[in-house]
Amino acid sequence: MKMKTSFFKIILIVLCSILGQVVYSQSTNTLSRISVKGNKFVDASGKVMVFRGLNTSDPDKLAREGRWGRSYFAEMRKWGANIVRFPVHPTAWKLQGEKKYLELLNQGVQWATELGMYVIIDWHSIGNLRTEMFQSPMYETTKKETFEFWRTMSKHFKDNPTVAFFELFNEPTVYNGQLGTCSWSQWKELMEEAITIVRAHGCQAIPLVAGFNWAYDLTPVGKDPINAEGIAYVSHPYPMKREKPWEDKWTADWGFVAEKYPLILTEIGFCGAEEKGAHIPVISDESYGEAITKYCKEKGISYVVWVFDPQWSPMLFSDWDYTPTRQGLYFKKVLQEGQK
Repeated sequence: MKMKTSFFKIILIVLCSILGQVVYSQSTNTLSRISVKGNKFVDASGKVMVFRGLNTSDPDKLAREGRWGRSYFAEMRKWGANIVRFPVHPTAWKLQGEKKYLELLNQGVQWATELGMYVIIDWHSIGNLRTEMFQSPMYETTKKETFEFWRTMSKHFKDNPTVAFFELFNEPTVYNGQLGTCSWSQWKELMEEAITIVRAHGCQAIPLVAGFNWAYDLTPVGKDPINAEGIAYVSHPYPMKREKPWEDKWTADWGFVAEKYPLILTEIGFCGAEEKGAHIPVISDESYGEAITKYCKEKGISYVVWVFDPQWSPMLFSDWDYTPTRQGLYFKKVLQEGQK
C-alpha cells in the first residue's frame, strides 16, 4: 500500500509539472471574483473595489531578458499595486506562439494571485482595427486574429477570478486619417463582437473598451454606449492630451463616464523632458501626478501606471535594482499610502 501511495504521488507530481499552471488556475485561486454593479467594481461580497496598479512591459520582453519572475511581481506589490496589466503585443503573441505565450501568462497570473493582485490582459495594438492599418509593425494584427485571441483568453481563463479584466484593444486611432476611417458606430460593432465571443465561453472577466484618440476620447459614450451589460470603459489621459488646467477638460472628454459606468485609466504617467525616453505625450512633472491621482480619488476611478520597466517610457524605475525615476518616486509614494 505504501509503495502504491508513493507511486501515485510521483505520477501526480509529474502530471502537475506537465500541466503546471493549468492545474493551478483551475483549483487554487483565492481572489474574489470582480463584477460590475452600477458604476462600480465590486467583489463577491459586494465590497466596492478601486484599483491602483502598475503596467508590466510585454511578458515576452521580460521573459527574454530573464526578468519574468516572482520577484518582479513581489516588487510591484511592494510598491503598493493591487492590480497589474499585461500588454500583449500581437507580434510577441505570434513570435512565441499560443502555447508558449499562455505559459508566460499562466506564470504571471499565478504570481499575481499569490501576492494578492488582480490582472488585466491587454491586446496591445495601436491603430485602426476596421481597416487593419496600424501605427507600426509591432502592432500589426487582423480582426480575425484579435477575435481569436479573445476566444483563446476567454476559454483559458474563464474560471480564474484573478484575471478580472480583458482590455479588448489598447489604443484605437485613425492617426489623423493616415490609417483610414472608423466611425464610433463601426468601432462599437467591433467591440460588441469581441464581447459576444468572450461571453459565449462563459467567461466572467470584465471587458474594457477604449475610445479614439489613442484611447483618450470617450465622448461618444454619452449618446451611444456599448450595447452590453457588465463592461467598463478605458481612457489613457497622458498629460499632453490637454493643456492645464486639466480637470474640466478631463470631465468633458472621459470623466463624465464614471457617473454611470465603471472607468479605469489603464495608462497614466509622466516624465521630465530631460529624462531618458521622454516623448511629447508624457512630458510633464509632479503637478500632473497630483492632478490625476486627486481627480481619480475624488471620483472613485481606478488607474494603472505605465510602465514597470527600465527601458520603456515613461519608465517607473531606471535599473534592475528598481531605483525609482521621477514619476516612480511620485507614484510609489501614492500607491504605498493607498495601502494604509
